[in-house]
Amino acid sequence: MIKLDKTSVMNVDNAIRGARNPLNSWDKSDSYYDEDNNFVLGEADMGLGHRLAIAGNDHRKFLRMVFVSVDITAPLYWWKEYDTYKVGTVANSTSTMHKIHSKPFSREDFSCDRMSEKALACLDNVINVLEETRLEFVETKERAHWDDLIQLLPSSYNQTRTCTMNYENLINMYYARRNHKLPEWHVFCDWIESLPYAKEWILVKE
Repeated sequence: MIKLDKTSVMNVDNAIRGARNPLNSWDKSDSYYDEDNNFVLGEADMGLGHRLAIAGNDHRKFLRMVFVSVDITAPLYWWKEYDTYKVGTVANSTSTMHKIHSKPFSREDFSCDRMSEKALACLDNVINVLEETRLEFVETKERAHWDDLIQLLPSSYNQTRTCTMNYENLINMYYARRNHKLPEWHVFCDWIESLPYAKEWILVKE
């Protein structure tokens, strides 16, 4: 299970202006701000961005200036793979260390949508032990109970992070993970495809 919410794409106006700096071609820009001060990308600027994008990462530096912020809720086993993309990405997560005991455990806290009945029965037993241990920790504040919570927690436990990355990061992620065996990566790549100008600027190896 993976969920992506509150997507925001930022700084396209400044990035495309910078893309015209090398050849001093600002007079060819056809982007503008509408009456509500929203940035509207022109066809000429879109085309320039596309040509730079397909020319390779040495030429598409402007994509490192197009930022994306998104809230991602995903299991710990997916986050372990996402964390290989540390360069150029930032994330602020909900705290397992500080808040693991703050609410009752239930199936909804875990990615178990593809589990067999046998695995679900095992997970339910783990959830019961976690909840008993959580209540013991809340009552006693004994460190031993907290240690049990942290070390018993399955990798299917869901965590939410607010993530910031750029379009160059997304090119790397998309082509490295779009055929991955984890379905969560397929959902993530579908989300990338839905971003503004993704076809022209991100899906450049097609």
